[in-house]
Amino acid sequence: MNNFKWIWGYSRKYRLMVFFGAVLVLNGAVIQIVNPLLSGRIIDDVIVGGKIQLLVPYIVIMIATTVIRTIIRYSYQIMFESVGQRSLFVLRQDMYKKLQELDFDYFNHTRVGDIMARMTGDTDAIRHFVSWVVYNIVECILYFVTAVIAMATISIPLTLAMLLVAPAIFILTQKMSRKAHPVFYQIRESFSRLNSMVEENISGNRVVKAFTREDYEIEKFNRFNDDYKEKNMASAKVSSTYLPWLESLAGSLTLICLLVGGLLVINDTITLGELIAFNSFVWLLNYPLRMSGWLINDVQRFSAACIKIRQMLETTPSIDLNNEDQEYRIAGDIAFNHVGFRFSDDPATEILTDITFAAKPGQTIGILGETGSGKTTLTNLIGRFYDPTSGEVLIDGKNAKDYPVRKLRENISVVMQDVFLFSDTIRDNISFGNPYADQNFIHHVSQIADADTFISRMPEGYDTIVGERGVGLSGGQKQRISLARALAKDPTILILDDTTSAVDMETETKIQQELVKLTEKKTTFIIAHRISSVREADLILLMSHGRIIERGNHESLMSQKGEYYNIYHKQLGLTVGGEG
Repeated sequence: MNNFKWIWGYSRKYRLMVFFGAVLVLNGAVIQIVNPLLSGRIIDDVIVGGKIQLLVPYIVIMIATTVIRTIIRYSYQIMFESVGQRSLFVLRQDMYKKLQELDFDYFNHTRVGDIMARMTGDTDAIRHFVSWVVYNIVECILYFVTAVIAMATISIPLTLAMLLVAPAIFILTQKMSRKAHPVFYQIRESFSRLNSMVEENISGNRVVKAFTREDYEIEKFNRFNDDYKEKNMASAKVSSTYLPWLESLAGSLTLICLLVGGLLVINDTITLGELIAFNSFVWLLNYPLRMSGWLINDVQRFSAACIKIRQMLETTPSIDLNNEDQEYRIAGDIAFNHVGFRFSDDPATEILTDITFAAKPGQTIGILGETGSGKTTLTNLIGRFYDPTSGEVLIDGKNAKDYPVRKLRENISVVMQDVFLFSDTIRDNISFGNPYADQNFIHHVSQIADADTFISRMPEGYDTIVGERGVGLSGGQKQRISLARALAKDPTILILDDTTSAVDMETETKIQQELVKLTEKKTTFIIAHRISSVREADLILLMSHGRIIERGNHESLMSQKGEYYNIYHKQLGLTVGGEG
């Protein structure tokens, strides 16, 4: 499917408006021939023929024609703009819906700035095409055809003389189109890179200032900005190469008209009034030829935008989102059977290898290991943020792949390592996963997460609006709000990924004591670096390089005097062999 058929799929719903708009464009083009003809009649009938009584009727008709033409043009411009805006509204909805369907794997490899470029600059290029370029192309074609027909009724030899420049203009526009397409695609890619760089700098502005790297960031921005400028200059070079020729050829029409037409008047082949009328029609012929270069640029910009947007819309998520209506209430019986995992973009590197363990409802599983050992990836397989590349994950005895993804995730709450809070009230952040949670329940889960005290001290309490990504809150405060948000969902399976790393030991102990009361019937996974966070777990998995190297509860692992034993003593500052 080409880009024109594709965008018509979004505009088809408004085809009646498009049809009536096209009819108005046709009428507007036909009406354009009235005034030039009347100009010729004024010369021949009034000035030369002396029929003064015809002057007023001719002028009245010309004024009426101008008013009608203005109303018609305004009407179809509004119609096409309306179609463009409405089509874009649906397109944006589809794009945003697709973003919600795409999985972790897509966002791991797509820049935020690239996505934002598609949602803004690319969509606007498409709107511009539907709202302006389409009717201008139709208008230019109709102007050209009506002008040629009207000119031919006056003088076929003079019309043929005018059309001599048409082949040259056609050849130039074809060459310009071929040159412009790759240039506009490169502009779009450069804009995406620039957008990504700025977005990253804004998100990381605190890091930039903390390391006094403002000058470096300015220099980096200048490089991206310079690249974007160069790409646009390349576009300008294409335009400067072809547009002057197109403009000159279009402008030559007036010269041809005066030279050839003047000879025909001298030879009494046509009248002076007919030459004046013919010369007025030159504008109708001239305008499409002058516009051809600009319209080609807009069409190529539209094509470049369509490529990126269609790529996103046609992306198939690796994990299908089945929207079954059936409710699933999971008990929380988890089993990993010889699970292995590799990322799709790096199949040679094994992230998880032969992971096997089981967790029963009400049990707490602690997962320890150095950074990059696969702890977070392991728990991501439970909620099917990724699917294993070997082995299987069983939930209540059923392969996780057999559950509709959204229904499965409704039973799971995840407190992610990278805490994210929305720019909204604390209350709405906590109730994000459970919009129907009442105030008492929100207070209850906040108390369990040890967040109620500091929230209540805020000027507006739970109605306090936090900044973007939780700006204005400490790391520990954000973690506790994030924990309260996970608890408010009342899940069957609770995954806590380094949830208390930013809080002190006393607060961590208090949170753990409160969590025990709430998680008696839940299957809980705690990813941590501190043994104190998982010491009371029913099963502790110690991971290294994607493998489980030790497993058991705290007492059994200590008795083994292996790696867990060594980590425990290092964290307590004891010599190996001492007891804590």
